[in-house]
Amino acid sequence: MGSRRTSIFENGLIWFGAGVSLAEILTGTYFASLGFSTGLLAIIIGHIIGCGMMFFAGFIGGKTRKSAMETVKMSFGSTGALLFAVLNILQLVGWTAIMIYDGSLAAAGIFNIANWVWPVIIGGLIIIWILVGIENLGKINTVAMAALFILTLVLSFIIFGHGSLKPVANDGLTFGAAVELAVAMPLSWLPLISDYTREAKEPTKATWASVIVYGLVSCWMYVIGMGISIFTGESDIAQIMVKAGLGIAGLLIIVFSTVTTTFLDAWSAGISSESLSKNINGKWIAIAATVIGMIGAIVYPMDDITDFLYLIGSVFAPMIAVQIADFFILHQDFSRKSVCIQNMIVWIVGFIAYRWLMGVDTILGNTLPDMVITIILSVIVSLLFGKKND
Repeated sequence: MGSRRTSIFENGLIWFGAGVSLAEILTGTYFASLGFSTGLLAIIIGHIIGCGMMFFAGFIGGKTRKSAMETVKMSFGSTGALLFAVLNILQLVGWTAIMIYDGSLAAAGIFNIANWVWPVIIGGLIIIWILVGIENLGKINTVAMAALFILTLVLSFIIFGHGSLKPVANDGLTFGAAVELAVAMPLSWLPLISDYTREAKEPTKATWASVIVYGLVSCWMYVIGMGISIFTGESDIAQIMVKAGLGIAGLLIIVFSTVTTTFLDAWSAGISSESLSKNINGKWIAIAATVIGMIGAIVYPMDDITDFLYLIGSVFAPMIAVQIADFFILHQDFSRKSVCIQNMIVWIVGFIAYRWLMGVDTILGNTLPDMVITIILSVIVSLLFGKKND
């Protein structure tokens, strides 16, 4: 990374771009069966929980000036953190493929060409973004975001201005499960946010700006998705844009929102890979992640990502819970150790607890209860065994 520090505004722009995404709109369509007001409540509660966790993660990175995976070493040791770096790279390559797939599918709904063309176009644009680099994206991002902002306003107006409430069949989604789906998106950014806040001139303010901008924009995308289903009775976003006469403009929204979000996934895959070895060049790994994502999007159908979202939650919610306990409560740092076994065990218990909680319907979803359990366990284990292990 370069030595130039990013401004609060630039951090806000990065996370505006992360929030404006088709994956968020598509996830929002699942909420329609709850009805508008209940769905909205689930979206807001979920985002408060998810963005709260995101803030803690970004704050640790900003304060220590370390990338997300470097901060993980403080809790799990230098070798222990490699497990999370590898899992993070895998989830980021998965996200890259899912985003390119979603973007291509929607683009093909407006302008249908051979099924490999859109993934190659979108992937190619992401690679250009990577080559330009995060420090130099300011002007391109400002223009892209301004255009996206206007187009999403138009989309919102079309849905909420002209549609009427349509009955949506109940698909059995409970309120707690809906909250969890709303937590899942900000949670998927947990292992990334420090990669950006560490570069900020004013890390604390930049973390607040990043999380608030992302939280608001992400809620808005979910509401657009839910609104699309409730007001138009349609879940195919491309068809809605076509019916609304948003042909080329709709295509631009789809392509650029996919590029600005997926760029962060690919870029962070590169940064995470740098924590595996000093000899790795993150930029080339980011490009490789994009190419793998493009191939994945062409070869595999990826229409239902809920299991993938829950898997990310079960890995990274207990991970950040252990980090929160270490950084904010216990003030301990294990980065000089190879593996912090006690924290690894706490994480495994947190992972199992998350999977178990998936079968328990709590009104607040399962991420928050899981993190509370993991933080308490972390503190107890440290008080009982910590001194011996230091």
